[in-house]
Amino acid sequence: MATKEHRRFLEFADAVRRKRYVGLCFGAPGVGKTESARAYTRWDQLAPHLSGTRATGTDPTDAPVGEVLAARAVLYTPKVHSTPLHPDKEISYLCDRLGWTVELMLSTGRGGTDPTDSTSGRADHAELLIVDEADRLKTAALEQLRDHHDRTGIGLILIGMPGIGKRLARYPQLYSRVGFVHHYKPLSVDEQAFVLAHHWPHLRLDNTDDYATTEAVAAVTRIPNGNFHLTTRLVDQIERILEINQITTVTKEVVEAARENLVIGIM
Repeated sequence: MATKEHRRFLEFADAVRRKRYVGLCFGAPGVGKTESARAYTRWDQLAPHLSGTRATGTDPTDAPVGEVLAARAVLYTPKVHSTPLHPDKEISYLCDRLGWTVELMLSTGRGGTDPTDSTSGRADHAELLIVDEADRLKTAALEQLRDHHDRTGIGLILIGMPGIGKRLARYPQLYSRVGFVHHYKPLSVDEQAFVLAHHWPHLRLDNTDDYATTEAVAAVTRIPNGNFHLTTRLVDQIERILEINQITTVTKEVVEAARENLVIGIM
């Protein structure tokens, strides 16, 4: 969903990638940070190529692969219990695989050698590294990231919760390299109403002439308070209630019934 915050994230990521700075992205849980990162890197399509579970692009005219590789970016999520050496090894592996995949795509059909062969050269095509859940990283792992950024010159984006900036400020060697900061904000009221009307059209929440619909939209907007994940879960519950009760109109009462089945934490 191309929301305003998603577009701002794309511009932010392009700037970090172009200038090869360290970028910091923070926001409350569920606002869409991870979704934007996955969309920017086209991770759902790229990850199987890098892991070897899908054959790398053997056809240079394969449009989806071409679009995927055009991002020149990798997404890394550190494990909860990982040693300081794990992030560096795993990130290096992902960047190497990206470079090999690009080289294979460029060389296939032109008599090129397999770039995964140790005897063939490999260009470093990774231009941006996005680290999601950066709050999990300890001091030693952050130092590994800083060293990787310095050695490779790759752009680096750290995604975390509000307050991650204050934490990183305690590490001046890394914080001094932060060139861009992006606060990923929740959906506005108008934008959330727009998303509801255009991305769940079967709910018919765009009928502003119907007072019951207007009430329902107001309730759906108020409950998630701009939280993208919670909005999606609430809509899923609404669809479930409509199906169980065999009704077609979303009302305030339907929304409130759906809300009772959700676990809503502190936002």
